[in-house]
Amino acid sequence: MEITKGSSILIVVLCFVSCLSQANAYYYRQCSTKGTRCYGKYIACPTECPSSESTDPKAKVCQINCDKPICKAVCRSRKPNCNARGSGCYDPRFIGGDGRVFYVHGKSNEHFTLVSDSALQINARFMDTGQQTPQWNENVDHLKFTYNGNHLVLPEDPLSTWHSPLKDVKVERVAARNNAIVTLEDVAEILVNVVPVSKEDDTIHNYQVPNDDCFAHLEVQFRFFALSPKVDGVLGRTYREDFENPAKPGVAMPVVGGEDTYRTTSLLSPYCAACVFSHQSSHEKDTNKVSKLKAPLIAPSFLMGWE
Repeated sequence: MEITKGSSILIVVLCFVSCLSQANAYYYRQCSTKGTRCYGKYIACPTECPSSESTDPKAKVCQINCDKPICKAVCRSRKPNCNARGSGCYDPRFIGGDGRVFYVHGKSNEHFTLVSDSALQINARFMDTGQQTPQWNENVDHLKFTYNGNHLVLPEDPLSTWHSPLKDVKVERVAARNNAIVTLEDVAEILVNVVPVSKEDDTIHNYQVPNDDCFAHLEVQFRFFALSPKVDGVLGRTYREDFENPAKPGVAMPVVGGEDTYRTTSLLSPYCAACVFSHQSSHEKDTNKVSKLKAPLIAPSFLMGWE
């Protein structure tokens, strides 16, 4: 394992099998996931956050996760929480599904699988520094999105929204610039924020940011709703019940290895030594749903990064 002076997530790519579901605002939901404790129940949003959407970037919104056994709605922020489960911030520092903090440095300018499941693959490229940008200006948008190789145009307004042709992917701006949410209904949600590298980060990780310049990086937080027991990946493995995290609690920077197991040849590659993404297994899993809709099974790619 090579430890670089500052490895940061630059670009994240998702490959997934479309289930042809739609991501819309809601005030209540009926849970339809069979085999869960909440199946068939109607869950209403709290009065403190009556909707899953808001035009106020700072407002909390309603979240109903039918896979949680409590069968209750919660109010949550729409910006990444770097101290919560599923987050990837800083150098990068992850907090796994088991709640443990760990670092992965990997190797500069190579690609690694963060999450690999039968119907979902999330890859990332690790860079040796934060992305260089002129003096930080919060009025300049640095986010960039593409879908199947096509650049997405998302107006710089809160709640500006883009849907994929099959309505199974949703990209929504939370603020006018540098803050967005990507939703794969009933599969995953990614909260993303572009932030400048602080002087403290520069000192700790030796980015060597010039006084007249600025570096920026991504803060991300993943929320997963339908991971299988076989999920793998740098972050994905921490959601398995049988996973024993080698990161030692109380250590200032607990670095976990295994990078060779999750190295991929490109951002769009679903292959690594431990990857389990499979069109065939996903097809078998969703046969009933797809056949009823009489739609083809597809595996689109979605890229998000910043410039």
